[in-house]
Amino acid sequence: MSEPAHRVLVVDDEPALARALAINLRAHGWDVLVAHDGRGALDAAVTGHPDVVVLDLGLPDLDGLEVIEGLRGWTTVPIVVLSARQHGEDKIEALDRGADDYVTKPFAIDELMARLRAAVRRSTAAAPTVAQVVAGDLVVDLGRKRVSRRGDDVRLTPTEWSFLELLARHAGKLVPREQILREVWGFGYDDAFHYLRLYAAQLRRKLEDDPSHPRHIVTTAGLGYTLETG
Repeated sequence: MSEPAHRVLVVDDEPALARALAINLRAHGWDVLVAHDGRGALDAAVTGHPDVVVLDLGLPDLDGLEVIEGLRGWTTVPIVVLSARQHGEDKIEALDRGADDYVTKPFAIDELMARLRAAVRRSTAAAPTVAQVVAGDLVVDLGRKRVSRRGDDVRLTPTEWSFLELLARHAGKLVPREQILREVWGFGYDDAFHYLRLYAAQLRRKLEDDPSHPRHIVTTAGLGYTLETG
């Protein structure tokens, strides 16, 4: 069985270039998402879960450096800048803001492919995956995207699963409210804290012995939520 294709998010406001990149990347086996502005890029990163981002700095709404900062506020996805800006200070600033690599236009497609593969390899090596998280009688299977309680599968809605999955990937650690809203609901929900209370309550009803006194899905008032494994 072949490995699943890596997903790349291409962010460029030039439709012809973005389309050409997408065609070449798909021809090399990549799954491709495309955004033409900064806000679209941030939304696509939240909903599409790319393995790497190719980012042009000259975007019509947000500067590419702002997009880097926006991504780095919640994700470590590799960012390869693709820009016509050839000044050394532009490259330094992009790397300082959190970019992983910098390619100047015009570029050779084979070189870009090699840099993307290298960025994904480094990211995968630096972030070993955990297949399952055990919290008392709960087993959160991240690979199969399911949760069981005392051996019985528990049915969750897609949003409930996304919430629980995020907590499970940071098991034992506080996940800030703002990060949960960005990763589960996307940008534009920065102050929708009532969503968190609602879905935390729903998860507790399905997963806790006593939802009013939760052992596993724990709230730290005003800060965030933790999946306690003890």
